[in-house]
Amino acid sequence: MTDTAPLVPDASALNADALPRITLPRITLETVTASADVTAMIEVADEYLGAIGYTEHGFRHANLVAHISGNIIRRLGYDDRMAEMAEIAGYLHDTGNCIGRDHHGVSSALLARDMLRALGMDPWETAHIMNAVGNHEEESGAPANPIGAATIIADKSDVHHTRVRNPDPATFDIHDRVNHAARRSFLRVDGQARTLTLEIDIDTEISQVMEYFEIFLSRMQMCRAAAEVLDSTFHLIINGTKLL
Repeated sequence: MTDTAPLVPDASALNADALPRITLPRITLETVTASADVTAMIEVADEYLGAIGYTEHGFRHANLVAHISGNIIRRLGYDDRMAEMAEIAGYLHDTGNCIGRDHHGVSSALLARDMLRALGMDPWETAHIMNAVGNHEEESGAPANPIGAATIIADKSDVHHTRVRNPDPATFDIHDRVNHAARRSFLRVDGQARTLTLEIDIDTEISQVMEYFEIFLSRMQMCRAAAEVLDSTFHLIINGTKLL
């Protein structure tokens, strides 16, 4: 990967036509992770998804998506504040699962609004994070700005055997089987070439590559659209072979 990248608009460019705003506390990922409300919602969300048979969606997933989201923004040359906002969106994107799975993107966005405003975040920043969180589901979401685009790609990049909770391979559904087969996944961000490449190593004795596409094709299409918002291109490499 490279740390160099062309200059691109900073977070203030998202609001270029707005009047000057009142200066409020700078809310960071560390501020959010210290919130007891956020912690409780992630814990309950993960417990609920485990009860209905979903893969891990707890602190591991939240922290990983936050880290990757911020990394995408920084390596593509956006400013540090936009990267911090992307980290927060990545961390909060699944909190709505504590209410229910259906439309959890929207419920996550509404919970994010309440939590971030309680912490004193700037309303404009809160609104952009709400938009990112509310649009991360491939069934109904669409990337509209770099923060949302980074959150989408980071979330869809987390395919890994450690997410599987079911201890009995004989009863795996296709989602368990594909995740269990993923021995390695890594999102490579090249700022100079403006490419985002998801590299996955799949154990084909557990799951065939076509099974990955059966359940993840819509997610990869969403990642391609998100990359376009970032003025970049998205690629997928499985077992060393470029497929997208």
